[in-house]
Amino acid sequence: MTATDRTPADLLRSALAADPARPLVTFYDDATGERVELSVATFANWVAKTANLLQGELSVEPGDRVALLLPAHWQTAVWLLACSSVGVVADVAGDPAAADVVVSGPDTLDAALACRGERVALALRPLGGRFPQPPAGFVDYAVEVPSQGDRFVPYASVDPDEPALIVAGREFSGAEVVERARDEATGLGLTGPGSRLLSGLGYDTWEGLSAGLYAPLATGGSVVLCRHLEQLGEGALDKRIESERVTATSR
Repeated sequence: MTATDRTPADLLRSALAADPARPLVTFYDDATGERVELSVATFANWVAKTANLLQGELSVEPGDRVALLLPAHWQTAVWLLACSSVGVVADVAGDPAAADVVVSGPDTLDAALACRGERVALALRPLGGRFPQPPAGFVDYAVEVPSQGDRFVPYASVDPDEPALIVAGREFSGAEVVERARDEATGLGLTGPGSRLLSGLGYDTWEGLSAGLYAPLATGGSVVLCRHLEQLGEGALDKRIESERVTATSR
């Protein structure tokens, strides 16, 4: 990470330059038993493909609003960084009717229909699998994203002082996301490269986004992101903390 990083996308570029092979996001779904580990390079590749989908196929422009109706999930993290790469506003759990694009998980498709712009559906199946039957009125992310380019170049430069994120009614610029993530990292137990934070928090609050993505990214650390962590017993949690070499927890 460098002092010149002003947006979350900048943080990812610096992480990729520093150590592309290290783990960045390890995701567990304790309702299904799913585990996915993404290195910085793999995560950045998903971000580039998703940003190309946003910019090229969905025709979004800097300042447009993308409502993310998604849970704490590795694919949600990808979308957050893709939005930052393009310069659009990621509106977490935002009103689809007020958004230019909506990105929905399988449980919020009905609500997402209120969006009059492009609608993208994520099945959130293991390994990024597609819907068995594509939902009517939506683009299936898992069908569209593989063919997108592996490198992303924005049509317009991203202004770090423009709005980049809305969560729980609060708006942040890209620069504010980076600054807050760095400032809060020590309090989360992130002491620098090699730190590994286990988070069971949702992505519907700043605290959940900071612990579950931004603070680890801003400090050269990594996150073990756990969905449905309440379904995991204490003994099993202790084993996970040990096996994943977790250095701090937020739950």
